[in-house]
Amino acid sequence: MNVQEAQFRNFAPESGRVPCPHDTFSFQQRTAAVAEAAASEAEAVDREARFPRKAIDAARRERLLGAQIPIAFGGEGASLFEVTDMCYALGRACASTGMIFAMHQTKIACLVRHGVGSTWHESFMRRVAAEQLLLASSTTEGQNGGNIRFSTAAVERSGVEISLVRDATVISYGAEADGIVTIARRADDAAGSDQVLLAITRDDYTLEPTLAWETLGMRGTCSAGFKLNFRGSADQIFPVAYERIHAQTMTPVAHLCWSSVWAGIAAAAVDRAQLFVRKAARGAGGNMPPGAAHFTSARMTLTKLRAIIAANLESYAARQRDERALSSVDFQSSINLLKVEASELAVTAVMHAMRACGLSGYRNDTDVSVGRHLRDVLSAPIMINNDRILASMGTTTLMSAVPASLRD
Repeated sequence: MNVQEAQFRNFAPESGRVPCPHDTFSFQQRTAAVAEAAASEAEAVDREARFPRKAIDAARRERLLGAQIPIAFGGEGASLFEVTDMCYALGRACASTGMIFAMHQTKIACLVRHGVGSTWHESFMRRVAAEQLLLASSTTEGQNGGNIRFSTAAVERSGVEISLVRDATVISYGAEADGIVTIARRADDAAGSDQVLLAITRDDYTLEPTLAWETLGMRGTCSAGFKLNFRGSADQIFPVAYERIHAQTMTPVAHLCWSSVWAGIAAAAVDRAQLFVRKAARGAGGNMPPGAAHFTSARMTLTKLRAIIAANLESYAARQRDERALSSVDFQSSINLLKVEASELAVTAVMHAMRACGLSGYRNDTDVSVGRHLRDVLSAPIMINNDRILASMGTTTLMSAVPASLRD
């Protein structure tokens, strides 16, 4: 069995691989330690719009940044099921920490699936695992309006050397990352959609700040804009066209990990609503407060949110080895609709939680304050805008048959 097949076995439940309780328990324990660190600074990270260094340092100590890397390359071969559980737990503690972790793990997933067989990328995987490197993403450019399937900047070639200059309007935690995974046009004469993916390290590039990050929520992701100047080796280009990486890994893993973070934020808000309702009921001799019905709605919405994430995880796992199935209209529509539906449900759950808590949830100085959670989760429908996704899906969904049964 080669390394790539082994990684697929680590992910796919139909392969017969079941993580032993010790592995799962270890990840849970280590994630809990990181979540504790994240929660301890969540308020300050939000207030000061600063990188959650304490939490990410804890993730390094617990060796979670390289958990997805195959065992053969020094990692632990964590499955996407385990990674999304980590995203959920960290999102519950601190939204910014959870989102940084989710974005990093999406880049790692691309490296793991599409870097095997490339000497440079296999060596890079070993570095990520050994040094617990934090990888950022650069997919948004000044003129593409968030359309990551169109690039303006092109790779320039000079023998085996390459260079790239990119006007990146957003590079989340770019100033803090140890490396960046970025997309670009294959060459200067290539179409905007003819893209490649590159992995670059801090030694290879410089960042010139261009846009600050002063936002309503997700303030700790520090998603500032930069002019990226890179010079390195052609070996750093992934050996697979970005079109395939986008469909098979980048989009599904990003949507699953992001959704898990949003579900974590919603769970944290529901926790606070439950605390409020219980206290209010005890203080009123068992009589429920006026907002109790909103708590029930929040719980129901969270249950639905978790269910659709779980269903899409299973769907992705079932298709993991089938490139045609991953690129099908049905699967791509489903995984994009996951992003849309999960983001809207998360906002709804948090809003219900706030209404359950009433003024106490609206205030910023109570133990049931939901203000930070609401501000953070409102980014969900906007980050890769839901309207853009739905507009782009209009034609493709017309080509997909309406299911004939509940199990189709």
